[in-house]
Amino acid sequence: MSSLNNVQLIGNLGRDPEIRHTNSGDPVAQLSVATSEKWTDRNSGEKREKTEWHRVVVFGKLAGICEQYLRKGSKVYLSGKLTTRKWQDQNGQDRYTTEVVLSGFNGQMIMLDSRGQGGGPVSNDYSSQPEPGGGYGGAPAPSGQPASEADFDDEIPF
Repeated sequence: MSSLNNVQLIGNLGRDPEIRHTNSGDPVAQLSVATSEKWTDRNSGEKREKTEWHRVVVFGKLAGICEQYLRKGSKVYLSGKLTTRKWQDQNGQDRYTTEVVLSGFNGQMIMLDSRGQGGGPVSNDYSSQPEPGGGYGGAPAPSGQPASEADFDDEIPF
């Protein structure tokens, strides 16, 4: 029996995409995506809202599209896989980061608004290309991790 690792999100970017490049020059985009759940409290009748923040990493051609078209507030549909990577902080302590990764033929992004386009809604469906080596780019690090892990430990952007 095979397993399934698929994450689908519809949300808004909390900040502009952060673009880096692999050692081979291919773009990699890091996104901070907010998804919200709204409900009415049964006891008080008050409207409630809970927002979850998701770290998303996009490889290949999709990363270039992120750089060109997405901005803070853009609404997107994303489909990728959940990945946890292990790294060490400056004190040598093991740390873990869980991300939604869009790469390969299963990575998918649909832009759900026309932010910055000046026209009607944009609904383009692009699939990214496989990322050779799977690195994040920047200066080479011993384990293939980003040169500065602090960049991935940002405050929640709201």
